[in-house]
This record gives sequence, structure tokens and C-alpha cells, in this order.
Amino acid sequence: MRTVLGSRPPAARRDSPLRGRVAVVTGAARGVGEALVRRLAADGMRIALVGREESALAQVAASLPTTTVCVEADVADQAALDRAVRQIEERLGAASVVVANAGIAVGGPFTRTGAELWRRVVDVNLIGAANTARAFLPQLKRTGGYFLQIASTAAFGSAPMMSAYCASKAGAESFALALRGEVAPEGIAVGIAYLHWTGTDMIAALDEHPVLRALRRHQPSFARQVHSPAQVADWLATGITYRARNIYAPPWLRWCQPLRPLFPFVVGRIARRELREGSTDELGTDVEVLGAGGRADWTSVNPGT
Repeated sequence: MRTVLGSRPPAARRDSPLRGRVAVVTGAARGVGEALVRRLAADGMRIALVGREESALAQVAASLPTTTVCVEADVADQAALDRAVRQIEERLGAASVVVANAGIAVGGPFTRTGAELWRRVVDVNLIGAANTARAFLPQLKRTGGYFLQIASTAAFGSAPMMSAYCASKAGAESFALALRGEVAPEGIAVGIAYLHWTGTDMIAALDEHPVLRALRRHQPSFARQVHSPAQVADWLATGITYRARNIYAPPWLRWCQPLRPLFPFVVGRIARRELREGSTDELGTDVEVLGAGGRADWTSVNPGT
């Protein structure tokens, strides 16, 4: 664990209602997590960065204009998160905002994806979210805080070749919906963020993934746009400020909610056509963890790979 004392927040953010409170963000070393801690720090929040890549976490923390704590922890390890809770409260105080952002993805056919790798995606994305909530809910109860679950449009219509990611994100959404009703009487708000195409290293090879490439190609032009992590972080921070039940990144996704029953049919039809027209060997040769963050996580639990 490292503590970094930064400079005061920029003047433009000093009127934020988040100022002076504590935010915990998992998966904060890169991508959306990194962009979000930068945005929340600019609002004057004290930041706890939780993730697997300690050196990367420390580099991000050192650049923030606020007091931070870095904790290297595996969200799939409840004991590690319980230790993180104690360390964060000792250094920063009780959390008012907790963002379950940590996530990894695997691309490839289910039958060619090793059971351990498939399960690891679920462990990080779903079990890790539940572990995060379990660890921090006592603090959020004391602060009347806000728990934000990062979900995905992968929960809207599951794509072939992404079975573990889609299943885990649909499960994380369902978990957050159930949790919302349980903790509301205790003054805790639960939000769900639905992210679409976001320019992180997880989708750096988007055009090389046959089904995802096809799905994006068949979407309207406005839906094909890849949004920067900084833009997504702005949408998330606005939702956090207002303790939003649902955050859509981009905002037009809210209009997709009534159409969700149609998405599995549409996605399935496109996917079947692409798989029928493509070479089975070409589509299924490589099963890979997507993005540097996901590879770092998988390597940490399987050092020999």
C-alpha cells in the first residue's frame, strides 16, 4: 500500500459536492478506472486505487491532485479486499463512493476456452463485484454512500465468442439490481453503468474479432462511435454526483432499454451469418485475454503462462 499526498484540486472543481469525500475504484490502473479516478480527483475527492498492477497504480496516484492510497488486491480474493478496507479507512477514512470497475474479457469459442480461464473472467467481473460490495458496504452504510456497478451493453445481447464476459456482465447487472433493493433502507444508493464501445486496451484489437467486428459494422453510425475513457469518466462522474440509478455511456443508450427483448435475436442472427460465412479454423484458432490489464491479471494467477 502506498499513500500519495497531492496538490489541492483545481479551482474549477472546488464547488463539487463530492469534494473531501473518499472514493474507491477497483481496476484503477488503466482504462476507464484510471480516467475515472482522475475525474473524481479533480472534483476534490480523496482516492483509493485498487488493482493488480501496483506500479501502474502508483504512477496514476502520483499524478493526481489529491490524497490517494494504492492497494494491490485481487477482487476475487475476499480476504485481500477485507484487508484493503482496513488500510483505506486508516489512511483516508470511510468510503462514500465505491466503484466496482475491475473487469477482464476473453475472446474465443467456448469449447476452446479453458475452464480455468473462463471461470477467471466470471470470478473477476461478477464474484469480484460481489466481494467489493461485501467488503465496503459497512463503510457505505455509515456514510450513506453510493455503490456503482460497471456493467456493459454486453448484458443487452450476448455475443458469441464472448460467453464468459457477457455472462459475467449480465450477472453483475442482476446482482446490482438485487442489491439495490436490499440496501436502500440503510441509506445506500446503488447505480449501474452501461458502457458501450470505449477506447480501452480491451478493444484495441476490435477489428480483428470477427463477431464483434460484424456487430459493430451492422450498428447505426452513431452507435459505432468509440468513446474515449475520459469522456466515459465524465458521464460516470456526473452520475456519481447525483447518485444515479442508471448511467448510460453514451447517454443515448437509455433509449435501448425498452428494446432489450429484441437484442438477443438481432445479435444471434448477425452472429450466425458471420460464423456461417467465416472459416471455423480462422474464427477459433486463438483464444486470448483481451487487453494488457486482463493479461496482467491472468499472468498474476498463472505465472507460468
